[in-house]
Amino acid sequence: MSPRSSPSLIGWLSLAQLISWGSVFYTFALLLEPVERELGLSRADASVAFSLALLAEGLLAWPVGRLIDRGHERAVMTTGSLVLGLCLLLHSAVDSQLGFYLVWLGLGVGLAGTLYPPAFAVVIRRYPHNFRRAIIVMTFLGGLASTVFMPLTAWLIAGLGWRQALWPLAALQLLVCAPIHALMLRHAPPPVTAQVATPHAPLRRHLLSAPYWLVGVFVVLLMGVTAALPAHMVSLLRGYALPEHWVIALPAAIGVLQVAGRALLFFFEHHLDLHRVNRLIPGLIPLGLLALLLAPLAGSAQVAVVLLFVVIYGVGNGMFTIVKGTAVAEYVSRAQAASLNGALGLPMALSRAAAPWLLGLLWTPEGGYARGLWLLLGLSLLGLLALVLAQRLAGAAHRPARA
Repeated sequence: MSPRSSPSLIGWLSLAQLISWGSVFYTFALLLEPVERELGLSRADASVAFSLALLAEGLLAWPVGRLIDRGHERAVMTTGSLVLGLCLLLHSAVDSQLGFYLVWLGLGVGLAGTLYPPAFAVVIRRYPHNFRRAIIVMTFLGGLASTVFMPLTAWLIAGLGWRQALWPLAALQLLVCAPIHALMLRHAPPPVTAQVATPHAPLRRHLLSAPYWLVGVFVVLLMGVTAALPAHMVSLLRGYALPEHWVIALPAAIGVLQVAGRALLFFFEHHLDLHRVNRLIPGLIPLGLLALLLAPLAGSAQVAVVLLFVVIYGVGNGMFTIVKGTAVAEYVSRAQAASLNGALGLPMALSRAAAPWLLGLLWTPEGGYARGLWLLLGLSLLGLLALVLAQRLAGAAHRPARA
């Protein structure tokens, strides 16, 4: 089965990804400062809310993956959208630090059933022989989430206030995303156990393999790095004393560049060595971070250097989503990819939860985010090294991925 055999499914899932990422994940950066002011929170305290959401999402990755492998993808993703809609409504009434934390825990539960990991698992199950192409197609629209929703949410907050701005975002979850998942995910493929699987390659064997552990280190570290930046990007750019229109426009442009990166991958990767491409793509993330670190030293060229970061990081992060989403299937197992990715849920949760909090904790009025950005740079380089080692151990460059 190819992606073209069911373009409507990929298209509708893409729209749901656009809304889910945009209305929740990228909205936090715009809510951070007004919520801090109204609830009297420090930057580190406010950052905990986003970390709690990522923690909840990661902790649920394993059960979500197992449910999808067993054919329950429709229930998982529909319920996730309903939870997001309800929690966004509850968020509009938050009046305490505890309530702020609880609502973001709930949003994390909803994200666990709606973002790329469950959607990728659905695509891998439905397109087992061409899943990478299908995933790239699906992420084209999803990659525009920051481009669409950061300006949209900023406009809603400016016009309605941050509380009322959450109401239309909740409506999108309840009236668009939930029906999409309920209607489009009918007729799920049979569970993995009913398919012609590889009896000589049980789940436990994959879980204990060196390539799986190294892929896990790569995914966990890079996911932490890419989770840390969105929550702080607006405040970081304000700390560089950039004009407000650049503060909104530059992060929003990352979405367009993510899609551009995925388009390049879609049209040209079949002309290149897959495993070499998989090594080169994550290397763009530390390059982008280095540009961001150097921006304060650029004087009058500061905006140009930040724009260079946006281009490198945006293109790299867009393609990294594909590499991360398919690495387990490419180098460990396709048949049990959802469960194996789900088993990374706890370390991913800890990494993604700790990274935004650490970035907020390392922020100082004098030095801004510099210390935190150096930490993210080092972690991204370690993750890249782990992927290279995983490829060598799996022998991926010389033989096809194992079932």
